[in-house]
Amino acid sequence: MPIYYFHPCQIFFSMDYEKIIDKYYPEDNELKRLLMHHSRQVADRCLKIAKQHPELRLDTEFLEEAAMLHDIGIFRCNAPSIQCVGTEPYICHGYLGGEILRNEGFLRHALVCERHTGTGLTRTQIERQQLPLPLDRSYEPETLEEQVVCYADKFYSKSHVAHERSVVETAQSLEKFGAEGVQKFLKWVDMFE
Repeated sequence: MPIYYFHPCQIFFSMDYEKIIDKYYPEDNELKRLLMHHSRQVADRCLKIAKQHPELRLDTEFLEEAAMLHDIGIFRCNAPSIQCVGTEPYICHGYLGGEILRNEGFLRHALVCERHTGTGLTRTQIERQQLPLPLDRSYEPETLEEQVVCYADKFYSKSHVAHERSVVETAQSLEKFGAEGVQKFLKWVDMFE
């Protein structure tokens, strides 16, 4: 039976992120190992940021859970180079993961899934690029925890798991999406490094 906690903004369940991952990734295969490795990299960076910046008063338990689950939706996407053999475009993995976690009862975690792509996607970007994303929600990280997960994720690629990007490499990787994303990332560098 789930345990409920009262929070000023909502009631939420306690969570076992490994149990949720096992539910959607029941086989011990290359995709699950990739997901776990990448998610652990992101979670460890998030926890390091929280430790280095106690003044931010980050919710470390939530940070770790959200980081471990931010890519839960990748199995529904078509990205054979990283062992994803679903049918949806990869850009949809955030909102698909959000739907999974919303159905599991984890609303805050669902928002992290939806808001971690790039440095966040604006409605204008989605419309201009004709991205196949529902326009009924925000894809920009709002809370500090959402921003930290989004930021930490930018340093690690699921295509090159052994490599941790530098700040310069990460900023360069974001340039193709426009100056706004690079500026947001560099603001996060100032906040979180």
